[in-house]
Amino acid sequence: MANYYSEVPELKFHLNNPMMERICQLKERDYRDKEEFDYAPQDYADAMDSYDKVLEITGEITGEIIAPNAEGVDEEGPHCENGRVRYASGTTQNLDAMVKAGLNGMTMPRKYGGLNFPITPYTMCAEVVAAADAGFGNIWSLQDCIETLYEFGNEDQHSRFIPRICAGETMSMDLTEPDAGSDLQSVMLKATFDEENNCWRLNGVKRFITNGDADLHLVLARSEEGTKDGRGLSMFIYDKRDGGVDVRRIENKLGIHGSPTCELVYKNAKAELCGDRKLGLIKYVMALMNGARLGIAAQSVGLSQAAYNEGLAYAKDRKQFGKAIIEFPAVYDMLAIMKAKLDAGRALLYQTSRYVDIYKALDDIARERKLTSEERAEQKKYAKLADAFTPLAKGMNSEYCNQNAYDCIQIHGGSGFMLEYACQRIYRDARITSIYEGTTQLQTVAAIRYVTNGSYLATLKDYELMPILPEYEGYMNRIKEMTNKFAACSNAVKEMNDQETLDFLARRLYEMAAVNVMSHLLLQDATKAPEMFAKSLEVYVNYAESEVEKHFNFIRKFNTEKLDNYRK
Repeated sequence: MANYYSEVPELKFHLNNPMMERICQLKERDYRDKEEFDYAPQDYADAMDSYDKVLEITGEITGEIIAPNAEGVDEEGPHCENGRVRYASGTTQNLDAMVKAGLNGMTMPRKYGGLNFPITPYTMCAEVVAAADAGFGNIWSLQDCIETLYEFGNEDQHSRFIPRICAGETMSMDLTEPDAGSDLQSVMLKATFDEENNCWRLNGVKRFITNGDADLHLVLARSEEGTKDGRGLSMFIYDKRDGGVDVRRIENKLGIHGSPTCELVYKNAKAELCGDRKLGLIKYVMALMNGARLGIAAQSVGLSQAAYNEGLAYAKDRKQFGKAIIEFPAVYDMLAIMKAKLDAGRALLYQTSRYVDIYKALDDIARERKLTSEERAEQKKYAKLADAFTPLAKGMNSEYCNQNAYDCIQIHGGSGFMLEYACQRIYRDARITSIYEGTTQLQTVAAIRYVTNGSYLATLKDYELMPILPEYEGYMNRIKEMTNKFAACSNAVKEMNDQETLDFLARRLYEMAAVNVMSHLLLQDATKAPEMFAKSLEVYVNYAESEVEKHFNFIRKFNTEKLDNYRK
């Protein structure tokens, strides 16, 4: 029986990271739920065993149901009928299996019907699902929108809505509009207060809404009349049971066919405010988007794994000139780099998720009691790390999964261009990952301040103090040299003191920071499990060195006058 979790031992390695003990302690409030819920863990070992078992179940459902349905779902897609969405038949089967297994509302408190899981094992489930069908992953993993409602909604909203998501209902986040894509402060969907019925009414159009006919929607709308910027926007909860929103159409997309991307028409739809007015964009959507970006990073790693699996299997099976093509250097070079990017990207993903886990757990505790000074310092440290690492994890993993999907087709040769091979679906599904929930260019914008303020450099210096195997000293010295070149480039760009130049060179600085971070993380992983990561460490450090050298040579020869050569 196929199992998309147990067949990838790297996942269990990352699950068993030492930081998980602190994460479990915070998330479980020193395991207080064991007095009230018989399925709550007794201690750290019990919690970890629970995560492992749920991942096993997720992996089994993915291998036995979701993966076999993937091609049929890709071909059939969802249907728009009388203003409603009807999922592909395989999608309905997938959802039914996940709901019956209790795999919804995973991160929510047990009192609402959730499993009270940290973000890290939930993110692993999202990766596992995406490896089989990234489109279905969009539907299932959008349950994490409930994190935003839990964080900013009131207790009444918690008690009414969270149990429904834990029971299997679906969610969407309705942000973009025909004239407001990445520029969300231009959102114009109108929210007006209905005094007579004591509710808000929403009117307008939303576009490119993933899973747009979901049961519950978080909606960004303009609540302050006469405003035109982000300060006039608020967040609302729309319940499909109340009616007032129709699906005008489902977009005809290149990939992720199972995931309905909808244009929605709001006609006096009843809604309720989530949190405070005027904070919809500047506070709530930023939190929502950071969670979504971690989710796309997980989806990207799942797609990278799928691309590597398909490429490796074909290379072993396909024979040319009397031997399997995996024996040709041109092919095993591609596969080695694919695996190195996969391992490096996964290390970055779960380092980020662990940072998120700690600061979010402390945020949640702060709603119950005052944090100690040590806890406040810990919360501040990990909130900053999570904010710095999230754009790296999303941007780099989305780029890597596109590269791996490309190379997977290349390994297949002419067969890869044929629709009967899964690699073409993986290739099509991968393309959106570097676009939605913020393009790679926007991830660069989010990350560049951590380049200029020295945060990435400080983290890299901290990583240089981590213990490693003596035989890996050579790798550490090479990574230190890469970090020195990154620091030199960062300083050189700052000294130019020109915003346009910084914007122009930002992507190169961003990539230098990212490959340095991933090189360190792989070095740490290889120190703990050389049998699992030693090969990828060698391949990735070679790759990262060439990337750093490329950007170093470009930046050291650059000056502001050269911008004229790029302007059109």
